[in-house]
Order: sequence, then C-alpha cells, then structure tokens
Amino acid sequence: MLGRTVTLYDTTLRDGTQGQGISFSLLDKLRIAEKLAQFGMGMIEGGWPGSNGKDLDFFREARKRSWGQTKIAAFGSTRRAHLEISKDPQIQTLREADTPVVTFFGKSWKLHVTEVLGTTPEENRAMIADTVRYFKQLNREVVYDAEHFFDG
Repeated sequence: MLGRTVTLYDTTLRDGTQGQGISFSLLDKLRIAEKLAQFGMGMIEGGWPGSNGKDLDFFREARKRSWGQTKIAAFGSTRRAHLEISKDPQIQTLREADTPVVTFFGKSWKLHVTEVLGTTPEENRAMIADTVRYFKQLNREVVYDAEHFFDG
C-alpha cells in the first residue's frame, strides 16, 4: 500500500449550494475556494458550468489565480445518449471551463439507465467511456461520479 495517495475532493461550491436558502455569489465562491486551497484541499469542485452563468464566471476568474497544489474541477454529466460528443453542448461547456480536472456523473443503476435516460446499458457504458476518452485526450484529469452506484 505504500506509494498510494489519497486526494481530498471538496464539493462545497456545487453540492453545498443545494441546501435550502443557500446561494453563493461569485465573490463568495472565490473566497471559499481560496480558504480551501490554503487549507490544502487537493481538489475543489467549482461548480457545473453547464447549469448557470455564475459557475462559468467562477471558472473564468479561477483561471486568473494561482491555487498552489490545489486543482480546480468542473462538474457535469456524460455525453447524451446517441449524440456525438463533439455535438453535445454540455460537454463543450465543460471543455470551455478549461480546468485541470473534469468530474462527471453517469448513471450506475440499470433502472435509471433504462427509465430515466431511456437507453440501453451498452449505450450507457459507451457514454461513460466516450466522455472519459474525450477529456483524457485533452490531457484533463478525470473523476467519474458513479451516480446511484449503491442503489444499483
């Protein structure tokens, strides 16, 4: 086990805003990220650039700053079913966030694959693989969030 590293990954700037009555301004997000970086957080998930303009603004501002050893991550989802990755606007927004780390979620419960996505398990696996491959080719570090893994 020697030689293995554990990297802490903070989701406050995205997941932390999902609570009732919680909303961070752009300045709030930058200040929180600075404190997390000073603390030594390995990765900070800055938000979902495909969901709102504030998160896009965060990534634009974050690129102008030095984060030391901390890596900023953009969050999103796999490519859409039966859509070329180069034509998926959400994937392109993740790319444009221009972060060293890209985190994306994919369905990991067959029920959600067939009933929510309306696709096959084979297509779902292709969506995940295509998204990993795409961002690895862009030299991005990839974190896969296996949504509902334990429900599956």
